[in-house]
Amino acid sequence: MAQKPSIPKGTRDFTPQEMANRNYIFNTIKDVFRLYGFQQIETPAMENLSTLMGKYGEEGDKLLFKILNSGDYLSELTIEELLWKDSPRLTNRISEKGLRYDLTVPFARFVVQHQNAISFPFKRYQIQPVWRADRPQRGRYREFYQCDVDVVGSDSLLNELELIQIVDEVYRRLKINVVIKLNNRKILSGIAEIIGEAEKITDITVAIDKMDKIGLEKVNEEIASKGISDEAIAKLQPILKLSGTNSEKLSQLKTVLASSEIGLKGVSELETIFGLCETMKVETKIDLDLTLARGLNYYTGAIFEVKALDVEIGSITGGGRYDNLTSVFGMEGISGVGISFGADRIYDVLNQLNLYPETSGEQTRILFVSFGEKELLYCLPWLSALRAKGINAEIYPEPAKMKKQMSYADNKRIPFVAIVGETEMNEGKVMLKNMKTGDQKLLSADEITEALK
Repeated sequence: MAQKPSIPKGTRDFTPQEMANRNYIFNTIKDVFRLYGFQQIETPAMENLSTLMGKYGEEGDKLLFKILNSGDYLSELTIEELLWKDSPRLTNRISEKGLRYDLTVPFARFVVQHQNAISFPFKRYQIQPVWRADRPQRGRYREFYQCDVDVVGSDSLLNELELIQIVDEVYRRLKINVVIKLNNRKILSGIAEIIGEAEKITDITVAIDKMDKIGLEKVNEEIASKGISDEAIAKLQPILKLSGTNSEKLSQLKTVLASSEIGLKGVSELETIFGLCETMKVETKIDLDLTLARGLNYYTGAIFEVKALDVEIGSITGGGRYDNLTSVFGMEGISGVGISFGADRIYDVLNQLNLYPETSGEQTRILFVSFGEKELLYCLPWLSALRAKGINAEIYPEPAKMKKQMSYADNKRIPFVAIVGETEMNEGKVMLKNMKTGDQKLLSADEITEALK
């Protein structure tokens, strides 16, 4: 008996209708990216592990999918090495490549590798799948698409403003109600500094980034497990519980971080960004959230997350400023800032809220039914003429019962059907049937084009 086919957990197949819905998301996002002057690039699905490792923190490195070397990858290992029972150590000997974890690190590699062929500031967007060896759960997949937009080669906070405007415009077009969560890694560094644990900034940020998932008590337990003193944890509590408007929180932070130069710089940057957003009348709500840390090691300035307000799901967009990313590839002094739209989570949100438009640009607009060879040959020039005018059209490829052909049109949600018989051919016309209303009209070539538009 043949084995029942399946796909790996955390991955999905998509039907034609689902792909039409997904392309609605991709096309909407692409249109907004282009509106702000961003250009598209692509990078390979796999990168050298030397490119990927060490860029996402210890937890991120564990989630990288490694690719076994080609050929007999065990042939050069000794019996002693095979008995190591040390997966990370052994992996380094049998795997040199991995599937990309995100699009930002490959982008940094791209910038360094092609630095002489691009103009700075370089504004790029990239829409491709990424892979993470995560535990599959609702809203979290092992293979998923990211839609990234980044600017490198500019320190200006106008770039942060434009990214927020892009978020505002994308979700306005998709009709999803969202809130933008905003913080700054310099503020977090300042907090770590004033509580006396500056060297533990990574441990602190990784822990508090989980606040909305595990709660304050568990966050404190995780911080304590990293060797951070009870005194430091106590000093951290009122900071994490700051309340009020954004301006009130920033005012309180100026007092709290008075002794931290880097912390005050982060506050100043956020004040500028909030001021620019107010000047440009960004409609989406923006909240200063001090528990937002974005655990990735490479962020150095403003950090963003976007949450959908009408659906229980994780962040659907995130990103931030990274000043040092290209330096690990030998290119110093290049600052960048970017955000990533999680297409699969956006897809899930639109599915739950049923926000897709009724018609899709990919949808066939008209089906010509086929009663015989003579009718089929009559229809072919009509098909060519409609396609030449950008109208999606198809013909049922063989004679069949009317019911079968109409069911085909219904199943594909084709809104119009063209019926051709002796009468229509004698008059040089077709009978156009509206599948939604049932109305039928005898139309000429020009009339049918106008009706379909």
